[in-house]
Amino acid sequence: MILASYLQGQWWTPADGTGATVVRDASTGAEITRVSTAGVDLDGALQYARAVGQRSLGALTFHQRALLLKQFAQALTARKGELYEAAKGSGATARDSMIDVDGGIGVLFTYSSKGRRELPNAHVYLDGPTEQLSKDGTFLGRHVYTRLPGVAVQINAFNFPTWGPLEKFAPAFLAGVPSLIKPATPTAHLTEAWVRILVESGLVPDGTLQLVSGAVPGVFDLLRLGDAVAFTGSASTAAALQAQTPGGVRFTSETDSINASVLGPDAAPGTPVFDAFVRQLMVELTAKAGQKCTAIRRAIVPAGMMDAVADALRQKIAEKVVIGDPHADAVTMGPVVSRAQRDEVLRGLRTLTDAGGRMLVGSADAPDVVRADGTTGPAGDGAFVAPMLVGFDADAPDVVHEVEAFGPVSALIGYSTVAEAADLVNRGGGSLVTSVATDDPEVAAELMTRIAPYNGRVLFLDTADARTSTGHGSPVPHLVHGGPGRAGGGEELGGVRAVLHFMQRTAVQGSPAMLTAITGVWHPGAPVAEGEHPFRKPLSRLRVGDRIASAPREVTLDDIETFAHFTGDTFYAHMDEDAAAANPFFPGRVAHGYLLVSFAAGLFVDPDPGPVLANYGLEDLRFGTPVSPGDSIRVELTAKQITPRETDEYGEVRWDAVIRNQSDELVASYDVLTLVAKE
Repeated sequence: MILASYLQGQWWTPADGTGATVVRDASTGAEITRVSTAGVDLDGALQYARAVGQRSLGALTFHQRALLLKQFAQALTARKGELYEAAKGSGATARDSMIDVDGGIGVLFTYSSKGRRELPNAHVYLDGPTEQLSKDGTFLGRHVYTRLPGVAVQINAFNFPTWGPLEKFAPAFLAGVPSLIKPATPTAHLTEAWVRILVESGLVPDGTLQLVSGAVPGVFDLLRLGDAVAFTGSASTAAALQAQTPGGVRFTSETDSINASVLGPDAAPGTPVFDAFVRQLMVELTAKAGQKCTAIRRAIVPAGMMDAVADALRQKIAEKVVIGDPHADAVTMGPVVSRAQRDEVLRGLRTLTDAGGRMLVGSADAPDVVRADGTTGPAGDGAFVAPMLVGFDADAPDVVHEVEAFGPVSALIGYSTVAEAADLVNRGGGSLVTSVATDDPEVAAELMTRIAPYNGRVLFLDTADARTSTGHGSPVPHLVHGGPGRAGGGEELGGVRAVLHFMQRTAVQGSPAMLTAITGVWHPGAPVAEGEHPFRKPLSRLRVGDRIASAPREVTLDDIETFAHFTGDTFYAHMDEDAAAANPFFPGRVAHGYLLVSFAAGLFVDPDPGPVLANYGLEDLRFGTPVSPGDSIRVELTAKQITPRETDEYGEVRWDAVIRNQSDELVASYDVLTLVAKE
């Protein structure tokens, strides 16, 4: 059977399977499927994405795309048992599938939530405040993000066939850019499985998700300005692909890195931090059989604790790790993905031992394993490798910081000082992640200062978070996943930051009216509409620029005194004329800022029940000119931004509030946030 691709809205397989690559069960060697893309129409697929996919996503706002991501996650959740079962053939245990499958589903849920909370229900995203480019306010500037007009081509590694593609797909989809997914051959059948679930759900807009189950020869020759490439894999392959990428096509990569974990000098054996360090090292050696780009490759510990760490790790592995076929319930660690990968791991191990490494834990010999039927015996045709720890002193050769055995292999390196530990971390040449286990804030601060420029993420384990931490090797969609130097220099994930990878930031200049029309957000100086009180208008009738301008209200000394005694805010600037006058900011006693904001609410609020359901906050409050007893204030409230909620009968309205005094001087400015019924 040739594994199918999903292209141009339909499933496709080659007419001839000659030369197809055989994918085998990692535990038994039995054939699972065959992979070939002979005769594939990649140009047609890219054109389909740019035309049909772009049109489908362009019709949707950020919030509508975000809701679809949630529905995708729900569809996969309902059938994730199928994915768990299929993953066993690649060597994945239930814990491994939880990392991959549930992790990928979690990315969809997270981006759905962030899209609705942090992005507007619109098609453009504003970056930063308005820039005043003329004295009279008639010429403004603003940075605006709009979606790329092309297709996001992603090339994935074998180790995370669900999470890997989804962590690229989710932000691209939310940005409004269709994806063409190319999985790695050894686990392409697992990517095909979840893509098929989404296609069968009927939720995927036409042209927004395509799958190439196999090679993509010549695809880089077909890319053009507006397209993007996201790659995960080896640093050498990333460099070769980037060299093929046409100018103007965005290329980001997340590549192999020699990640480190540092045990602080205070974390002695028997402390919670020491135990957390060892537990984390064991997890990173055995989860996904060590086949994680974020796994710990160098455990850097005080020289006097090397034996204690090795002993504790050996004991932890003996207690927790059962190697075998994931079809057996007792198994906690499966094989690597293939026999070819097993051989690659062992070659990397030999490089480390030939460089003087001492085998401290484990052996390169094929382990006895638990078979699918529960019996124990030789590994046979399975790609099994036991977890291993190789010891080095601080003067370890460069190879320790350069060669990655992509499997259950880590180096243990001793250090003498915190500065030396940092230097060892940095010799990795740029990593996705380094973790530090310490309860000493000074150690943490020194290491952070020294190692941060060499890492995309730094995790600090201490007694307080030892149990709640997501762990060294677990990127979360809220934070950046990527790293400098050898790690590729890319930044995948990271909340809205990742969405912006698939958008173009453009500086827009124009009049307030023009910027309001382009952005959907009212800018001071743009036209306004006064008349019916805007609080009487539901979202269906409310428009950006609707305004109420209040009558003035005098602020008396009695008002100030009453507010001070009622609230307990008797700060001297409000109560002591001489002390206030001595303050360089005040002419004498002045009104409380919060009194003025309260008075302003009284000036613009319509008291009767109506479409305004609640006030849920103020943002960007700034006070300007002080208000003295006898001054008067007035307020202008303008509908600034209207955001309907897709799933509710109400939406959010952001109002521009400006308080001025009798001399038309700015007293205060802020945004009022309300919830307003749609009808």
